[in-house]
Amino acid sequence: MKKVTSIVLNNFKNDSRVLKENISLQRAGYDVQVVALHEELLNEFEKVQNIPVHRVKLKSRGWSKQKLVQLIKYFEFIFRVVKQYKTSDILHCNDLNALPIGVIIKNFFNKDAKIVYDAHEYEINDVPNQSQRSIKIKYYIEKFFIKYADKVITVSDSIANEYVKLYGIEKPAVVLNTPPYKEIEKKNIFRETLGIKENQTIFLYQGGLSKGRGIEILLEAFKSIDNKNAVIVFMGYGTLENLIQKISKEYKNIYFHKAVSPDVLLDYTSSADFGISTIEDSCLSYRYCLPNKMFEYLMAGIPVIVSNLYEMKRLVESNMVGTVAKENTSDVLKEAIKEAVKLDKVELKINIQKVKAIYNWEEQEKILLDVYKGLI
Repeated sequence: MKKVTSIVLNNFKNDSRVLKENISLQRAGYDVQVVALHEELLNEFEKVQNIPVHRVKLKSRGWSKQKLVQLIKYFEFIFRVVKQYKTSDILHCNDLNALPIGVIIKNFFNKDAKIVYDAHEYEINDVPNQSQRSIKIKYYIEKFFIKYADKVITVSDSIANEYVKLYGIEKPAVVLNTPPYKEIEKKNIFRETLGIKENQTIFLYQGGLSKGRGIEILLEAFKSIDNKNAVIVFMGYGTLENLIQKISKEYKNIYFHKAVSPDVLLDYTSSADFGISTIEDSCLSYRYCLPNKMFEYLMAGIPVIVSNLYEMKRLVESNMVGTVAKENTSDVLKEAIKEAVKLDKVELKINIQKVKAIYNWEEQEKILLDVYKGLI
């Protein structure tokens, strides 16, 4: 049985992609282990949906957040992971910061190890308004390490094509971050818990409540929207949570709902009429993204309103499952919302059902397992 060590530099608390991948690999007969970063109040060792997780404790964890100190923490993590997992058959490196660990193990400790590099985004330009210097440094790091990867996976066709152009590698396999297929019976949780009337149309923003996702623009749009029956629910957590809660007290058509656990998420999602994903074009990672929340909306059976980013626009327009806001401004968003309300509901339902059959984890799992078969 091949031993797969999946390395990720987060606390593995909300990483649905890494969890889904490891469940799929375990079912296919691989001996899987997730290695993540330890954080207070989380277990060092545990099983998450039967997937063994080791959160590595760092002696330097409590030290300051200065750049040099962060580097020391990173090197300590590398040392501990290499020491314990150097005999792994396959090293699944999630994101650029995990890739050097796999390369160190392969080059110095275990020549037979295989490396799967799983780029969860356009790694070298993944932060809004990033400096050219930072992009260049990341580019040279990725260019050096990617040549040691036996297989590369990424999350959208555009990013895969960019990797071919940037590094002259074989086109990476595209494994989208989609939810498992599920037939959802439409629920009415938001109306029941938030007191929203039956004749009101619920627009839902779910996910991270942070900058770069068009949240402030959405708030402006709903503050001044003409349609008195249009309400928006923000469900999630993040730095803009307090702002949303404050505004929701002033405006009767703006609501906040705290984040819910993944096992009940789609029941809540299905309680809305439309899902909104308004990511801003502030870095190439965002420009080329296909966010999992968009697939969650569709899996829950609701049409979508998205920003005018290449991959999102292509998916929505080619499958006719919603509308695209041509610009991320409150006026243009209000137009997209007006258009969405006028769409034929019967046609939307048929189209969404077709999309669900294509964009689900069961289909993406086949691509992942093909990648692993290619390692033999």
